[in-house]
Amino acid sequence: MFSIKSAFLSMATLALCTPLVAQDLADAPKPFGALPSERQIKWHETELYCLIHFTPTTFQDKEWGYGDADPKIFNPKHFNAEQIVGAAKAGGFRGIISVAKHHDGFALWPTKTASYNISESPFRDGKGDMVKEFQLAAQKLGMKFGVYCSPWDRNNPDYGSQTYVNTYRQQLKELYSNYGPLFMSWHDGANGGDGYYGGLKEKRKVDQSTYYDWMNTWAITREMQPDAAIFSDIGLDARWVGNEKGLAPETSWSTITLRGKEGKAPMPGFLDDSNLGEGTRHGERWIGVECDVSLRPGWFYHSSQDNQVKTPQQLFDLYCKSVGRGGALDLGLSPNMDGLLHQNDVKALTDFGLLLQSVFSDNLAQHARIEANETRNDHQARYGVSNLLDADRYSYWATSDGVHQANLVVEFPKEQKFNIIQMRENIKLGQRLDSVVVEQWQQGKWVALAHATSIGANRIIRLDHYVHTDKIRISLYAPVSITLSDLGIYAEPALATHASTRSTTSIDRTNWTITPRTLIGKASDVLDNDENTFALFEGNEITIILDQTIPVARLTYLPRQDGKLQGTISRYKLLASSDGKDWQEVAQGEFANIKANPIAQTILLKENLQVNQLKLVALETLDGKVTLSAAELYVE
Repeated sequence: MFSIKSAFLSMATLALCTPLVAQDLADAPKPFGALPSERQIKWHETELYCLIHFTPTTFQDKEWGYGDADPKIFNPKHFNAEQIVGAAKAGGFRGIISVAKHHDGFALWPTKTASYNISESPFRDGKGDMVKEFQLAAQKLGMKFGVYCSPWDRNNPDYGSQTYVNTYRQQLKELYSNYGPLFMSWHDGANGGDGYYGGLKEKRKVDQSTYYDWMNTWAITREMQPDAAIFSDIGLDARWVGNEKGLAPETSWSTITLRGKEGKAPMPGFLDDSNLGEGTRHGERWIGVECDVSLRPGWFYHSSQDNQVKTPQQLFDLYCKSVGRGGALDLGLSPNMDGLLHQNDVKALTDFGLLLQSVFSDNLAQHARIEANETRNDHQARYGVSNLLDADRYSYWATSDGVHQANLVVEFPKEQKFNIIQMRENIKLGQRLDSVVVEQWQQGKWVALAHATSIGANRIIRLDHYVHTDKIRISLYAPVSITLSDLGIYAEPALATHASTRSTTSIDRTNWTITPRTLIGKASDVLDNDENTFALFEGNEITIILDQTIPVARLTYLPRQDGKLQGTISRYKLLASSDGKDWQEVAQGEFANIKANPIAQTILLKENLQVNQLKLVALETLDGKVTLSAAELYVE
């Protein structure tokens, strides 16, 4: 019989099958709390990697494929894996993950498990293997390689049965056998719902806590790819941050205590996710946080987003709030229908790589005198502050066992200008530091400058202004002796403001009317060009009355941006009228992934129409209630 206790034990067994790292030195501090495995340490060292989304969905201009696309539409005639992987490398990324199969079920390798795969497409005359091409490009360019294989399959007629679980496991075995050593095996949390399912076109639900039998499924990974970090919302090695914005909370521990929902074991789909981002101080297990976000608003390529690519400055901000908070940044790349990254994407990646090099090229601490008020056993050669500035990520300055509070004074030969302070702990000995406080010497006294918690594998304190001083003091606090491995002080080339990437329209909306009445906010809030305001309407439909009859090609719906779900549309239909009496349905579909990634959603009309009224109907909302909310509505 399945039990919570046995699930905990099996998770622990799988998680710890790689020996934990111990320190060699006889007088070294004892490890503290949950510790990372060897594979987790390698994952932490990777820091930056990319997730490449490219399936027939790209050719449908959708975010999630339904599973019914004809394989013949998949024909990227100029596909070049080296162009895509090379752009990632130029951006400073160290690995790539190929989305070998997304939710549409289309496999990018010639799998023997299902006919819905790349061999049924015209690509490479039906003899292509895109996963292999990505793997070889990564190998040639010195990048790590991983695979993503969605457990949900909207095409497979067996989805929901044990037969499909066996098929899924066989797909993993093929990927684990034929594409070299993997640094990561990535498992999406989206499971069950509407799908083509071999032509039945129905909704199927699965019990995510038991259906995939994850412990036995992940045992395949451990056996065949022992160095691959397993990612899921509660992956054994890396966990989801809880959003698709690429942001970890200000406090984000790599340790976490998992809690299940509804009395079930903490499995994907039945996890109390309230502490996913923050983790748990003194948590039972070490599972670092991955922050995923796409370079564009969507994960798949859409030509309408060519001018909405994140800037290098925005990417650096994400870097500081993901890698700089002890996690990893997983950036989505979206090849276009030619099989290439758009020139805007390539430029953004290249410039981001140059920005990273520029920021971290000169560590001002290297030119300073650093003094600690205490060093472990007064052994300067072994545990002194010189270890903070060497090239070894795991050599460290340490305090004696009874010293849980200490400080470093960093004195520069002359006044310096900087805005970034970086620190790393030796995580082989656990996440020990509770907090740090930074002060600057100003007019003959110490003045508070910044503070931070959860240092861990990497902590970047990025100030919103430049500091000009010749001396700083860093005070550190821990429940055990301190083991700090790296210290860096840097000056960012320019502190840039980050413009919104939301698309707007040139059509004047001043005289539009929105009905019905609102329960929260004003109807005009959806027309005010302010994404932070929203309106919640009574009922499941709203009517947009334009001030004139105009040709309309698309409607853009921006869901509320306050993190609440009430009224957010997940399935819709759109009707149009030229007189407010005769209505024609012009579109119907889903806003895929809107819960995790609440970006602007575009509804394309079947054809350009002359209309003066549009009616947006919520067939389903995320909270299941008969209300509809919106932050902005645009018509083009």
